[in-house]
Amino acid sequence: MIDVKNVSVTYKITQGNIHSIKEYLIRLVKRNIKVQKFEALKDVSLHINRGEVVGIIGENGAGKSTILKVISGILRPTQGSVEIHGTIVPMLELGCGFDWELTGRENVYLNGAILGLDKKTIDDKYDDILAFSELGDFINQPLRTYSSGMLMRLGFAIAVTVKPEILIVDEIMAVGDDRFQEKSKSKMRELMSGGATVLMVSHNMNDIESFCNRVVWLEHGHIRMEGDTKTVCEAYRNR
Repeated sequence: MIDVKNVSVTYKITQGNIHSIKEYLIRLVKRNIKVQKFEALKDVSLHINRGEVVGIIGENGAGKSTILKVISGILRPTQGSVEIHGTIVPMLELGCGFDWELTGRENVYLNGAILGLDKKTIDDKYDDILAFSELGDFINQPLRTYSSGMLMRLGFAIAVTVKPEILIVDEIMAVGDDRFQEKSKSKMRELMSGGATVLMVSHNMNDIESFCNRVVWLEHGHIRMEGDTKTVCEAYRNR
């Protein structure tokens, strides 16, 4: 389903304090800009089969979110390639793909269109999305009035109701109250039992061990270790 081949991502970071576009242009003309390169990912290769649930672990800055963005097509790799075979739904950042001035209902249709669904399909799934999100009458309020928990419930409800072939999850289940987190985990297990391929990042090792049948440990942009969940998680804890 997912084939990542020798992917590297390099960022160019401007050194020194630049406080405005004007200052940047002046320093650019004078060739007085120093740029440092930062390698977020270094020659990473990863193959994920249909129906696998793969966890990605590592400390902050290890490259976990970067690899998810590359796989989702949000970020283009500096080197290497990514092949995706199936419909993909990325759940990477709270509110990603939403318009804050539109209502929850309008954002359901906007987000559904972004995911490639036609209006009739969204019409058919709308009641299920509303029921799962538990937003009630708030669905007709603009998103700028929503709490972070309400945003999470709406985003998660859209993603799981469209039943993607590939689901990309970045710490999304850590948001919301305990009851909704358990409801979300139950829905995730339902998707997995139906054959969905899932790639998830989490700092919660209990979630990784509960959901994943394989784990990739990233460290400083490299794959430090890859294998069965128990072995990799145990090595990570004992690092």
